[in-house]
Amino acid sequence: MSTQEIANRLIELISQGQYSAAQEELYSDDAVSIEPNGAIGMQSVQGLPAIREKAKQWGAAVEEVHGGKVDGPLVSDDWFSISMFSDITMKGMGRIQLNEIAVYNVKDGKIVSEQFFYTQNMG
Repeated sequence: MSTQEIANRLIELISQGQYSAAQEELYSDDAVSIEPNGAIGMQSVQGLPAIREKAKQWGAAVEEVHGGKVDGPLVSDDWFSISMFSDITMKGMGRIQLNEIAVYNVKDGKIVSEQFFYTQNMG
């Protein structure tokens, strides 16, 4: 698949809440997932098993989803970005609105890295 096709498919799967399917289908086995410094409980990890575990921990920390939106992609060669908004209640943290830009790198038809940039608004 081309970078554009991978980006479109990722948005399709994320919009349907199929995060695990997206990881299985689109990610390289040795992909990296990079969080910003001071991330809300999340750490940067390497390897598909660690990315799966990170997603599982995130899902377990979410108490309720109030809404969300995914926009994009913006594609340039082997890179693409998407914008995501989540309105969620986190266990022990209350309700937050998370505005996020995610940047992905694609090599040999698979996502090899994802990096997240966001602000957290308690609310």
